[in-house]
Amino acid sequence: MKTRNQLALCGGDKTISNGKEARFVWPPLTKKIERSVLRQLKTTISIYDRSGIFEEFENAFGSYHNRKRALVCSSGTLAIHSMFVAADFKEGDEVICPAYTFFATVTPLLQTGAIPVLCDSDENGNIDPKEIEKSITPKTKGVVVTHMWGIPCQMDEITALCKKHKLILLEDCSHAHGTKYKGKLVGTFGAMAAWSLQGAKTVTGGEGGVFATDDDELYYRALLLGHYNKRCRQELPKDHPFHKFAVTGMGLKYRAHPLAIAIAKELFDDLEEMLAARNNFARVFCANQTIQKVLRPPAIEAGSRPSWYALVFQYQKEALENLDIEKFTKALQAEGLVEVDRPASTSPLNLLPLFETPQELFPVYLRHPFSYKKGDFPKAETFYQNAIKIPIWSHPKDKKVMGLYEKGLVKVIKNYRELLTGSGN
Repeated sequence: MKTRNQLALCGGDKTISNGKEARFVWPPLTKKIERSVLRQLKTTISIYDRSGIFEEFENAFGSYHNRKRALVCSSGTLAIHSMFVAADFKEGDEVICPAYTFFATVTPLLQTGAIPVLCDSDENGNIDPKEIEKSITPKTKGVVVTHMWGIPCQMDEITALCKKHKLILLEDCSHAHGTKYKGKLVGTFGAMAAWSLQGAKTVTGGEGGVFATDDDELYYRALLLGHYNKRCRQELPKDHPFHKFAVTGMGLKYRAHPLAIAIAKELFDDLEEMLAARNNFARVFCANQTIQKVLRPPAIEAGSRPSWYALVFQYQKEALENLDIEKFTKALQAEGLVEVDRPASTSPLNLLPLFETPQELFPVYLRHPFSYKKGDFPKAETFYQNAIKIPIWSHPKDKKVMGLYEKGLVKVIKNYRELLTGSGN
């Protein structure tokens, strides 16, 4: 016979029976977004210079971050590549990078021949400043940080290290639209920063990216990399040595799609409102004492504001008599919490073949070999193995579904012994 609190995995009723209600659908296809796309569709579907929706979005994005220059690209990966080329990283240079990040933070570096020097994580999965300092050598040219899952890195320590050792600091803010570290927006600490506008990113166009800097020379190099002809001719000063290359640039095309930027602009206009709702929901989850005993939330420094690209907990199996994380996750999903996930492709980079044997795809690393293997970054690997992720909805009207997710988490935690007895398959 069913009991009121019996886990769904063991035959009880689901916490969320409406599968559609439990889904995190992003972006929300509002009438406002539809009108914006149709307006852009009737205007142009290709922009060759800095005008129209490109100019509008770049001005707004740059102003929000108090950045002199912003440049839309066709992906966040290419915005990151633009940073590396603008920084003039060359074959054999060493660049310190996080071991735990989505691989596209680092893979564009392989196009330059520079060597990614991976660093272990802090308790939030972000790059650890102490590990950065241990990794600096005479060949080190720069440091790349990712604000993972929208949680800011320890930027006071990192900026001080870069200043001390005269290293260029680059920020991957792909998860971190509107994230603040001690009151200051991320993406404003380094010489350059990049954001993704892909998929479920807080500000998304489906695909797209943004590069930003205050330095004209870095900006010109980013322009030449992927925005040849009209835009380069428009923005490169005629007396600049690079102007003669304006027509061809470096021969690549990284232009964004105007429809993507039109969508992103509408979401960007609502960013502060969305982040207010996300932070309210996240506070409730992170303050729930039943959840805290089993799922450790990120540690947030005073005065900082995450953007909660996702809420990634650290599962503490000892609190549930060493219940396997896979079984715990399966029980949550059985309750109808269908968006509960264990991040897969976002993994420690040393677990990926590209970072184990890079020379097989990039012969330059026969001359400048590097190789990583399982076990090299124990803190990053432990974080990855214990990570459980849920989305944070973005509008006050989503209070009901967030409440149901909280209820489902509490239900499974309180009744976990059903899973230990073997009742749940």
